[in-house]
Amino acid sequence: MDKQPTYAEIFKSRGVSRRDFLKFCGLTSVTLGLAPSMLPKIVHAMETNPRTPVIWLHGLECTCCTESFIRSSHPIMADMILNMISLDYDETLSAAAGHQLEAVRRQIMKDYKGKYILACEGNVPTKDDGVYCLIGGDSYKNVLKETAADAAAVIAWGACASFGCVQNADPNPTGAVPISEIITDKPLVNVPGCPPIAEVMSGVITHYHTFGKLPELDRMKRPKAFYGTRIHDKCYRRAFFDAGMFVRDFDDEATRKGWCLYKMGCKGPTTYNSCSKIEWNEGVSFPIGSGHPCIGCAAPGYWDDGPFYTRLADVSFLGTDMNADKIGVIAVGAAAAGAAAHAAVTAVKKKKAGDDTDQVDEG
Repeated sequence: MDKQPTYAEIFKSRGVSRRDFLKFCGLTSVTLGLAPSMLPKIVHAMETNPRTPVIWLHGLECTCCTESFIRSSHPIMADMILNMISLDYDETLSAAAGHQLEAVRRQIMKDYKGKYILACEGNVPTKDDGVYCLIGGDSYKNVLKETAADAAAVIAWGACASFGCVQNADPNPTGAVPISEIITDKPLVNVPGCPPIAEVMSGVITHYHTFGKLPELDRMKRPKAFYGTRIHDKCYRRAFFDAGMFVRDFDDEATRKGWCLYKMGCKGPTTYNSCSKIEWNEGVSFPIGSGHPCIGCAAPGYWDDGPFYTRLADVSFLGTDMNADKIGVIAVGAAAAGAAAHAAVTAVKKKKAGDDTDQVDEG
C-alpha cells in the first residue's frame, strides 16, 4: 500500500507557499466555526496526517451534489479540494469506467480497510431487488452495504441520501429510502440540501480529517456548525418580516423592493441551513437573495410538504402560532401600540416637569 501524501505535501507540490497554506488553515477553522485556539491543531493535522481516502457512490440522484462540491471556493478553490482528499472512486468524476473502476473500489476497500470515508450521493431503491439502480450489474443497495462494511464513517450527501427527497416522495414507486435506513452500524452524518452548500461539504470532510471524527451532530445527524440556525434568523429580509411587509405577487412593487417572501411560501422560518450565512457561488447570493422563496430542501420530507408557492409554514410569533396575515396585523398593531405608549409616557414626563416648574415658581 503506497503512503498517502499529507495535505501540506500536496500543497507544496502544487507551488502553494507556506503563507497561503496557513491562510488555508485559518479559513478552514473559520468555516468550521472553531475557536482561534484550535488553529495550531489544524495546521498540525494538515502537516502530518495523510490524505483521507474517499469512495463516492451514486444512487438515485441527479448529480447536483457533485456539481456543488466541485464548485467549492472556501476553504480553497475546487481543484485544491479534489487534491486534498484522495477521491479514488467516483462514477461521475473518475476517468476509469466499468469493471476497471469497480476493481479500483475493491482495491481501496482492501488497502485502506477501516480508514476510508464512504460518501453517498442519492438514495437507495429497495423494491424489486433494487433493479431501479444498478452498478456494474449489481444493485446499489448491495454495493452500498458491501462498501460500508469496512468504512470508517459514512457521509450522506444531499436531500436524497439524507432524507429521501423526490424519489422517496409519495407514491415512492421504487421504494427509495435514505442511507440511514440501510447503514445502521456506522458513524453517519447527514448533509442535506438540494444540493448542499459546497463549503459545508468540504468543511465536513476537513473536520473529519483534522479531528479523526465526525463533527457534532443534531438529532437528525446534521452537523450543528452548519445546521444549527434557521435561514430566517440570518436572512437580510428578516426586518421586513418583523415589520409585516410581505411580497404578495412576484410582479408587485414589494418584490422589486426586496420585501419578505413569507407569503409566497418561503420556508426560511422553519428550515435549518447556512444558506443565508455562507451563501452560494463564492458567497454571491442564495435563493432568497435571488428573489425565490426557500423551499425547505434541507428538511425531511420537503417534497411532500408543498405546494411550494402557496403553503405557509407555521411560525411562532409573539408566543403563539400565527399565519402571515395575522403576523402583518399584529406587527403593525404592535408598532402602533408602541408609538402610543411612547407618546403617553412623553406626555406624563412633560406634565411632571411642568408641575415641578410651577412648584419652584410658587416657592
